[in-house]
Amino acid sequence: MRVDRARCIGSGICAGTAPGHFVLVDGVSRPLAERVAPDEVLVDAADSCPVEAVVVSEVDGLRRIAPEP
Repeated sequence: MRVDRARCIGSGICAGTAPGHFVLVDGVSRPLAERVAPDEVLVDAADSCPVEAVVVSEVDGLRRIAPEP
């Protein structure tokens, strides 16, 4: 999972959807951990991001899970 800080507009939707995984720092989202097993709440957070700044991939990073490419 990663957050593209250049794209993030700080809407806070990801932190509201998955507070155990994201936090807003200086108005920009930041993941609490870079490597976590993808789960439904992370996919929901990525799909809810209005600018698609949150990207969830498989643990090995090879396949993007959300948002759908």
